[in-house]
Amino acid sequence: MLTAIVMLRVEHGKVNEVAEQLAERPEISETYSVSGPYDLVAIVRVHENEALADLVTEHIARIEGIRETETMLAFRAYSRHDLEQMFSLGL
Repeated sequence: MLTAIVMLRVEHGKVNEVAEQLAERPEISETYSVSGPYDLVAIVRVHENEALADLVTEHIARIEGIRETETMLAFRAYSRHDLEQMFSLGL
């Protein structure tokens, strides 16, 4: 499973509309409105690179109101939940 973080710049006044459309996609597990240089961040989970390429270029980029996207591919996941499970098993 591949995880990617897609950061989006959205036209003024379209953040809610774009976020709702992103949330409808089954490949997008979470969408956040954020502060800073981007307006939205979408967490994408797909099985292969081709699916990610298709989602970003054929679906996300075509949503009206999106001005720009930047995609980062996650290599590893580190979470407090995972670490707590390891310690509870005695690892």
